Parts: sequence; C-alpha cells; structure tokens
Amino acid sequence: MRMVESALEGIRQDLFTDAFAFRPLPPLDRGHGLVRKTPGGLARYVRWFPHAVVVGFAVLLMLATLAYRPDLGGVILALFAGVPLMTTLFRPVGAWWLSLAAAFVGGVVLGGELWSPSGFVSHVAVMVIVTVRTRPRIAVEMWLITAVCGAFLGSLHSYGYDDGTVEMTLLSGMILFAVASFRALRDSKRQVAVQAAVTEVERSRRTVLEERTTIARELHDVVAHHMSVVAIQAEAAPYRVQDTPPELAAAFATIRENAVAALTELRRVLGVVRSENPDAFADPEAPQPTLADLGGLLANVREAGVDVEHVTTGAARPLPQGVELSAYRIVQEALSNVLRHAPGSTARVEISYVLGGLGLRIVNGRPDRLAKPSPGAGHGVLGMRERVTMLGGEMTAQATDEGGYEVAAFIPVATGEAAA
Repeated sequence: MRMVESALEGIRQDLFTDAFAFRPLPPLDRGHGLVRKTPGGLARYVRWFPHAVVVGFAVLLMLATLAYRPDLGGVILALFAGVPLMTTLFRPVGAWWLSLAAAFVGGVVLGGELWSPSGFVSHVAVMVIVTVRTRPRIAVEMWLITAVCGAFLGSLHSYGYDDGTVEMTLLSGMILFAVASFRALRDSKRQVAVQAAVTEVERSRRTVLEERTTIARELHDVVAHHMSVVAIQAEAAPYRVQDTPPELAAAFATIRENAVAALTELRRVLGVVRSENPDAFADPEAPQPTLADLGGLLANVREAGVDVEHVTTGAARPLPQGVELSAYRIVQEALSNVLRHAPGSTARVEISYVLGGLGLRIVNGRPDRLAKPSPGAGHGVLGMRERVTMLGGEMTAQATDEGGYEVAAFIPVATGEAAA
C-alpha cells in the first residue's frame, strides 16, 4: 500500500500539480555545437532551431490532415493535432493533457476515431517532447495513463473495428523507452563530465597545496640554518671584542633572543605542517639538495633507462639556498615526468648561470613506446610553477615539434646575492 501511495503521490506531483505552469523551452546555449558551427549573424537564429522544428512539424501535420479531410471535421482534427504540439513549447505537461483531451473529444464526443492518423502521430510526438523536457519518470506515467484511458475510451465505442489503442500502447512504449534511455544516458555523461571537471580542479588544488607544504618544509631548513648562524654569531660576538660596551652587548643579546624566538616559531609551524604526514621526511636532519647534487640525480635517471645529457653554461657560482633547492627540485620533477610519460627517450638538462639569475631547460625527445597510464598526470608542472613563482621567476612547459616536451624556467638572483 505504501508503494501504491508513493506512486500515486508521484503522479499527482508530476502530472496534476501545476500541470499548466508556464515553462518555456529555452533557446540553444551559445556554446552548443550547432550554434558554434554556424557562421556570422545566423547563430542567433539557429538558437531557436528546436522551436522551429516543433512548429514546422505541427504545421505539416495540420496541412496533411486538411489534405486528407478537407471539411469541417478535418479542420477540427487538424487543430486537435497541431495545438497540443505547439503547446509543448510553453506548457509541456499541459500539452499532454490537451492531446489526451483531444482524443476523448474526437473519439467520444464527436463520434470519430479514437486515434486518428494525425491524432496518433501528434500524441506520440507530444509525449516524446515532454519526455525530452522533463524527467524520465514522467514518460512512464504518461504511457500508463494513455494506455488506461485508451482502453477505457475504446470500450465506449460501439463499433467493431480496432480503435488503435494496442498500436498506440506498443509503439509509444518503444519510442518513449528509447527516448528516455537516450536522455538518461546523456544526463549521466554530462554529470560524469561535470564531476570529472570538479575532481580535476580539486586534484590540481590539492597538488598545489601539497607542493606548497613541501616548499614550506624545505624552506624551514634553509631559514633555520641562517637563523641558527645569526643566533650563534650574536652570542659569540661580545667575547670577540675587549671591553664590550654594555649597549652593544645588550644589542647582541636582543638579536640572539629574537633569533631563538624565530627558530622556536619555525619549529612550531613545521610541526603543524608535518602533523598530517610525519613520515614525509624520513631524515629531517639531512641537508637539502642543491645543484651540486645533480650528478647523483642524473645517475639514478640513467639507471632507470633514460639517457640524460647535462650541460652547464656560464660561470658556476654559489646561489641562495632557496634558489639552489628549487632548481634541483624542478630538474628532479621534470626528469620524473620524462620517466613516466616518455619511456625510452633521451633528455637534456641545461643549467645556465647568467648575470641576472639562473636559467633551467629540461627537454626530452619522442618516446619509443607507449607510456603506462599515470594518475595525476600534469600535476608536477603545477609544483614546478609554484616554486618558480615563489622566487619571482618565469616558466614555460610545452610540447616540442619533434614530439617531446620542454620545461624552461628562469629564476632571478640579485647581483651580489649568494649562499651563506
């Protein structure tokens, strides 16, 4: 009984509540494929293509009815066939009720056929349009009510010929099933596409946050080193000067206290950053890599099967630790992408020491075999871009004409700025 009550309540809400509410069919979206392919100023007219199809089909059906019966009865049948069809553009559910009422008036009140050829085609077309414009559940409800009403109205006929109820039930059922299935499949694909887009955005955002967390961990070690040096130097300075003035000793003590306080805050922040993944760095005391450690990285990549060429141009000089660390990570991530996405290819790493900063270029050739699917592909580029942006540099990442990929970055370094 609960299932029956729920079904009846659904039919009431779908087909009776606000059945004749004004729900105009909107024009095609400007991003629709048909609109985008239409040249010039015709695009604004193409947006109304569905409306023109419905109106044109209704007019053709009315003309065909008048050609079949050029009398007053034919005019009535033409109106019964065309008006509900045009009404679907503004009141879809109400149009179905009009079509059903037209069958009743034509078959019972006027004593004609229950489903005349034009009425048959019109009612099926109306149900198809309503199915396209509403939920698939309504298609089932319309089909059931049409079948029941057809059987009931057919029983009121005193004639011995077939009134078309069986044909209407079978044909409309097959057509509505196909249309509802197609619409459900289309809606499912659209929802999957939207969900995939949202997932990709969230994954990219998470990748950026993870990369920023990694950068924060690494910069902690760099900044902590400098602050430790400041604290030690400030503590030792008074002992290197004979008869240190009290004001100078107090200044050094203040510098040391501030440095120690800054170190404490850094460790506190780092504890929060590392709390979600305490095993991210197995050895937190290990020094952060620099460009001087590229040899070991390139050796590992060569052992993995990628022939890497390393070229350094310009006079190598010590750079700030943040620059050295970011440059190493960029090269590391770029070569990791080569291993994942271009198996069997060759790679070239160029390090350019120029007057205004450091230039990086990592380029690989065409792979010699198909790469295995890699989840999160392309997110390493986000991390590299975050590092370059943090240091005020610029970066490009794009495919080459030869079928490979190139990552180029420039990190500015002020003149005289060097590693401590």
